[in-house]
Amino acid sequence: MTDQSRRPRRNLRPPVVQEERTVHRAVAAASVGNVAEWYDFGIYSYLAAVVLERVFFPGLGDWGAVYTLGAFAAAFIMRPLGGFVFGRIGDKFGRTKTLSATILLMAVATVLLGLVPSYGTSGLLAPLLVLLIRMLQGFSAGGEYTGALTLIAEYAPDRRRGFFGSWLEFSTLTGYALGASTCGAVIALLPDEDLVAWGWRVPFMLALPLGLVGIYLRIRLEDTPAFRQLMERSPALATMSTRRAVQIVLRHYRTPALVATGVIVAWNVTNYVLTNYVPTYLTGTLPRFGEGGTSSAVATGLQVAVMLVMLCAIVGVGRLSDRIGRKPVLMTGSVSLVLLGLPAVWLLRTGMAGLIAGLLIIGLCLMCFAAVSPSTLPALFPTVIRYSSLAVIFNLSVSLFAGTAPTIIEAAVTATGNLDWPGYYLIGAGVIGIVATHFLREHAGKPLDGAAPLSSSAELPPPPLSEDGVPLEQPR
Repeated sequence: MTDQSRRPRRNLRPPVVQEERTVHRAVAAASVGNVAEWYDFGIYSYLAAVVLERVFFPGLGDWGAVYTLGAFAAAFIMRPLGGFVFGRIGDKFGRTKTLSATILLMAVATVLLGLVPSYGTSGLLAPLLVLLIRMLQGFSAGGEYTGALTLIAEYAPDRRRGFFGSWLEFSTLTGYALGASTCGAVIALLPDEDLVAWGWRVPFMLALPLGLVGIYLRIRLEDTPAFRQLMERSPALATMSTRRAVQIVLRHYRTPALVATGVIVAWNVTNYVLTNYVPTYLTGTLPRFGEGGTSSAVATGLQVAVMLVMLCAIVGVGRLSDRIGRKPVLMTGSVSLVLLGLPAVWLLRTGMAGLIAGLLIIGLCLMCFAAVSPSTLPALFPTVIRYSSLAVIFNLSVSLFAGTAPTIIEAAVTATGNLDWPGYYLIGAGVIGIVATHFLREHAGKPLDGAAPLSSSAELPPPPLSEDGVPLEQPR
């Protein structure tokens, strides 16, 4: 007997109809807050090779980039802990309150990072403070993304969960693109001495107003239909121990947990190679090995352009997954990584046309995961443990395999002189994605586990009309 057949099922209530306007407000609250969160989290990587290496890690030669990216990776040490803490809070006290706390913490940490004195001013205290604040950012990020993912999935109507879920990654890409654009503008407009002296702090200071907007939208939102149903049905579940939650996962959700891990690893390795390692690869690594790299302004501009292409298509891919299912889209992305991961990296070294083509290939592979994973992952777990399970699994997977990818790739390239390591990582991610997708159960169009079927007012049939065109009351 499989994990799926042993899992307890119950016939939950008649279908629930949610106001379409409320669904849109929920998606907006999750997405706008997510823009702020990933703007905050991403700007470090865009400034790493250009200026932060000189501000906080001077005099380290070829290994300066490794130490700078190591501080980036330090945030991922704290992400599982943040996921564990915020996930349990979210399953006990609700999604919206928890998500307001995560974005507040991220905004404060990012502003503090922009206030850290340079190495020249404070010596070893500077990199130590950077390390500590990056860990605080990681703690916040551990609860943010999976909480926003859970919020949207639990508000989205069953038949359009792929469409609404894709808006979360739309917002993630918007946050990264906004961060890249802001950093690119600062780099392009300021002389190098001003950039090193104070200009790099400007993008970090902008985190505060972005965070305040996200907090305002979230605190005004009622909790999700699925969570409200859970509390009405079994209020005592809010006091369920962490040990009991772990037992539920290990006894009944082992296979979904492994499938989720595989999807998360494939998705996020691709994500962090593109958004966090490629800028360093193009502006620092390739020139150091005598290859034709690019300026930071060109690299940032091209990356923003690729993100804009993804932004134009990602919601359409999410909507497509509501019609054909999640598995075909995930399998397309996984197979493409295996076949095209290494050629894409080769193209990055062949001039401007090849650089654009290579970035587009990686970006389109990433889009296959990003468009459907937000609607795929929440469907693997029941409401009572959804937030906490996803938070721990997601952040452990990202921390161990994805967030460390830029540092490991750069260290491997530096140690071996082989510039193909990014391609090897992408191929490995594709293989993992193929295996995970093979064992994934298709959930498109179905209710979430532990929740009643959900639709929106926009999906209700129109009322009958009188001869004069006046809506009549629906017959009972």
